[in-house]
Amino acid sequence: MRRRRVVDFALRRRGVLADLREGVSALREVCDADVYLLRAAGFHGVETETVCPVCRKENLTEVSWVFGDDLGSASGSARSADEIKQLALTHDAFTVHVVEVCRSCSWNHLIESYEVGLASGEGRRVRRAARDLRRHR
Repeated sequence: MRRRRVVDFALRRRGVLADLREGVSALREVCDADVYLLRAAGFHGVETETVCPVCRKENLTEVSWVFGDDLGSASGSARSADEIKQLALTHDAFTVHVVEVCRSCSWNHLIESYEVGLASGEGRRVRRAARDLRRHR
C-alpha cells in the first residue's frame, strides 16, 4: 500500500505541548478527547512505545480514521491497518488521519494524514468485477 500526500504534524504537536508548558494553553484545551475517540482507541487503536507527554501515566494509542466519498458509510470511522489495506484495494483514493490519544488523561493530537486507494473511478469498477466473479462461482 503506497501512501501519497503524507503530512506530518510533529511540528504542530511540539508547539501545542510548548504552549501547555508555558501556560498559554490550559490542560482542558488539549486533553479533550471525546468518548468516540477513546472507545476507538480501545477497539481499533495500536499502542505505541511513546509515553503520554502530558500525564506520563501510560503509552499513547494511535487510532486511524478514514475519510472519502467512495467509502460510503465507512467514511468517518476508525479502522485497523488491515482494514485500511483492504479498503485501499477496492476503493477510490481516501484520506487516513492518524490520531494519538492517551486513555488516561484524554490528550489527543493529529499526528499524520495520508492518502491511499485507487485512481478516481477505479474502485467501483474493481468492486463490480469482484461481485461478478462471486456470482459466477
